[in-house]
Amino acid sequence: MSCLVMPVPLITVPAMTFPVMIGLGPWRLHPHPVAELLAFSVAMALVRRGRRQDPLPASTRSTVLLGGLAGALLGAKGLVLLEHRALVAADPRQALALLLMGKTVVGALLGGLVGVELTKAATGLRRSTGDLFVLPLLVGMAIGRIGCFLTGLDDHTHGLPTTLPWGIDFGDGIPRHPTQLYEIAVLVALALLLRPRPGRAWPEGLRFRLFLGTYLAFRLGVDALKPGDPLALGLGAIQWAALAGLLWCLGAPLASRHRRS
Repeated sequence: MSCLVMPVPLITVPAMTFPVMIGLGPWRLHPHPVAELLAFSVAMALVRRGRRQDPLPASTRSTVLLGGLAGALLGAKGLVLLEHRALVAADPRQALALLLMGKTVVGALLGGLVGVELTKAATGLRRSTGDLFVLPLLVGMAIGRIGCFLTGLDDHTHGLPTTLPWGIDFGDGIPRHPTQLYEIAVLVALALLLRPRPGRAWPEGLRFRLFLGTYLAFRLGVDALKPGDPLALGLGAIQWAALAGLLWCLGAPLASRHRRS
């Protein structure tokens, strides 16, 4: 009795050429600004939707938002300069390029946090204000990281070389950790875990602390898989900033209880 063996077709994934340009009619657009614009638009739409249940008056929320945006801008630019201090030292002209184009999510988050806390202190606002932005930030950051991945080596968010089977060749012939995809997976998981649910009331401020603490802990670990210039004790500037933010997440509930007592 003979057996008929049918050939099984192999599934092949076409090679990607980075940056992966996005076609829009006759134009080919770079993925990074497209993803950033989409991320900002989606995040702001989610903020507007969340404002329907926002307990803060519109004027108070606007003041806090402005303080957070100013802090986020300063934090994103300041930390990226610190992270690339060797590049700036070798060529000071690079500082201008970094100020114009460079930014880091960790710096933006922590700078925004400082800006909000200073604004709250100046206006006498004592309640937590971050829960409204948890889902918009998670979704916006995930969309932004898609742009980082599609940009490839030029974005400097890729990982170190790896022999793991899911390593990605971003164009230099070396399989690397796709750290952008790792981050997208974490952000999506957090969005599902921390999304508002009917009938489930989160204690005020808890969702934001869980989001920020988990993300910073992830960055503290995943940045060890990225090329970088250690600042001290083997940790880069972004990792030290993430560690400082983690300490705030742990200490914030204690400080809040102390203020109420």
